[in-house]
Amino acid sequence: MIMSKGHFYSAGESIEYGTAACLFPVDELDATVLQHRDAQLALDAVDGDTVIVVSPTSLATGYKLGGHPVTVIRVDSLPADITATLDAAVEDDIETFDLIQIGKWNHSSPNYSLAEFTDA
Repeated sequence: MIMSKGHFYSAGESIEYGTAACLFPVDELDATVLQHRDAQLALDAVDGDTVIVVSPTSLATGYKLGGHPVTVIRVDSLPADITATLDAAVEDDIETFDLIQIGKWNHSSPNYSLAEFTDA
């Protein structure tokens, strides 16, 4: 089964990594945080326009986000101070969004052997 890559390209909004620094480290965040498969399932359950994506601002932050496991944070579970910070960074009201996505997942593709192509 091929999983989509979330709403990385169809998100309703994006927040730059520097602005989203208040979300890191996610393990210490007092909010509903889902990772890996649970995050994938949460992203599959919503429309892209209700997702905010944390976007890189440089090669270094792109590398950091690229190595981060796909993570979803429920917007309605964020503490008030973080909600206020993020609300100032998005055009629409922060409460119109359901999830914040950090990182994107890769789907697994079949491993092919060169021997499979010898009859071609």
